[in-house]
Amino acid sequence: MDAIRKNETYEIEIADLNNLGYGVGRIGDLVVFVSGAVDGDRVEAKIIKIAKNYAVGRLEKILFPSPHRLPVPDPCPARGCGGCAYRAIAYAHELELKRNAVASAFRRAGLPDATVLPVLSTEKTAHYRNKAQYPVTGTPDAPVIGFFAPKSHRVTDARRCPLQPELFGEILDAIAALMGKYGIAPYDEENRTGLLRHIYLRSSKDEKEVLLTFVLNGDALPHENEWIADLTGRFPALSGIGINVNRDKTNVICGNEYKTLWGKGELTDALCGVTLSFSPASFYQVNRDAAELLYKKAKEIADFRGDELLLDLFCGVGSIGLSMADAVREVVGIEIVPDAVRCANENAKRNGIDNAAFFTGDAADTERLLSGAEDALGKKLAPDAVLLDPPRKGCDPKLLDFLAAKAIPKIVYISCNPETLARDVAYLAKRGYGFSEITPVDLFPRTGHVETVVLMARVKD
Repeated sequence: MDAIRKNETYEIEIADLNNLGYGVGRIGDLVVFVSGAVDGDRVEAKIIKIAKNYAVGRLEKILFPSPHRLPVPDPCPARGCGGCAYRAIAYAHELELKRNAVASAFRRAGLPDATVLPVLSTEKTAHYRNKAQYPVTGTPDAPVIGFFAPKSHRVTDARRCPLQPELFGEILDAIAALMGKYGIAPYDEENRTGLLRHIYLRSSKDEKEVLLTFVLNGDALPHENEWIADLTGRFPALSGIGINVNRDKTNVICGNEYKTLWGKGELTDALCGVTLSFSPASFYQVNRDAAELLYKKAKEIADFRGDELLLDLFCGVGSIGLSMADAVREVVGIEIVPDAVRCANENAKRNGIDNAAFFTGDAADTERLLSGAEDALGKKLAPDAVLLDPPRKGCDPKLLDFLAAKAIPKIVYISCNPETLARDVAYLAKRGYGFSEITPVDLFPRTGHVETVVLMARVKD
């Protein structure tokens, strides 16, 4: 076949759909990624980019639609953020794609015989998120509030994102009106001018409580009393309003300084029978109901006897460890965010859980931190089980080496990234561990992300 040419249109059979929402096909031997196409489609696509090993096409026409394609895609008023990779397909097919993605990650990691179970799901695909951080651009009279478009710093309006609670959109509309009324300028990252960088919203189950944080390129919100009166008068669910100060030239959303302007500085929710409070800086799963499925599955595969010491690494506000405290002798948690550790210890007290304690530190330096915990508790600690829930980059090899050297009998590993999970499971498999069936859990419907849990058990010393 002749070499393909940019700006030419080609007919392509779409064989796969990746987690970024691109249909994957071929022209000859060259892989072509087509935005908006679905596996099973036959399409006409215009080539807009040619690289050494692949090309990118723009969907021009669907010649024959895939059987997986919805007659009408899930509605999305934003359209430009690219977050909902799977909004055009049936949800059952999305779950199968996510299961296949986990299995593929394990095959690439050298574990082709790994058994991946069907994806657990609440079946709720809209309004499930309890957290959103919206960048703000534009002008005081015409602010653009939403999310960044793919591979850009251009904000696309997403006040009515269907993954967020409807209440969030109503609050954003009210904030937009207040910006115009009081002349509050959005942040301009190029010139580092303007005040309002992000609007940060978190909610408890069913939006019973909502925490609102303004991320500012400054130390104060002008006319804050008027803002508070207006917003609390309109939205009784608001339980706290605060600011975060971020003057840095950075892509990091929040700075280190938080101030409560009104109400509570923390949110309260219940998860797996445990009442939890957490601050804006603390990690908490964005899909509460699906998180319950995940934590219950983790507890089930751990199969605790009741006499174990559980070491909860990357513990956050203690949500997982505290949900398992009734099944073990003792829980010791380690987390790098001091405010989350404070919340975790307070959550233990709040729930009358007296067999759990949490400490601040980097989980990669577990040996030193364990010594610190031993000093604080006044006794030696010999963990019988470890709970891992790291960020997307997975675990530092130093941590995995430490766990293997200690011959920890059980490791329950929860991950939001199948690739790094498979890598770390393969690493531990070479150091004396076997692993159970792998269970994906869909905490992020319509997006390309999936959570996964697996039990690693010591099989040799």
